[in-house]
Amino acid sequence: MAFGSVNERGRQAPMAEINVVPLVDVMLVLLIIFIITAPLLTHSVKIDLPKAASNPNMTQPDHIELAIRADSSLFWNGEPVEREQLAARFNRVVGEAPETELHIRADKLVHYEHVARVMSMAAKMGIAKIGFITDPSQE
Repeated sequence: MAFGSVNERGRQAPMAEINVVPLVDVMLVLLIIFIITAPLLTHSVKIDLPKAASNPNMTQPDHIELAIRADSSLFWNGEPVEREQLAARFNRVVGEAPETELHIRADKLVHYEHVARVMSMAAKMGIAKIGFITDPSQE
């Protein structure tokens, strides 16, 4: 192995060979580490996991669409209804299907008092899911 050469003028030229001894040392150490750790990585515990199959549930719960106009008139799925009839209708619907949802569509000019009364009545009769339908395109 040459560390340098002396050319005819007496000056040393820079070494042009790559010293691979440190590279080989590092590679041998890494090889030994991988030989030792490889069996440890393959050791595993056998577990019998249950097989699960999921089918999407396409059934949507029934919902009631209750519209409240600015003059406090009520519409049950498009059909006019009186405020006194709401309790009986809510009670009948909850008796048939307890997971029924109430969707309230209120005009923007309706007083909150009317909406709160309907929500309170629905909650007392057992309707747990109450949502609001809005239309952001109407200004």
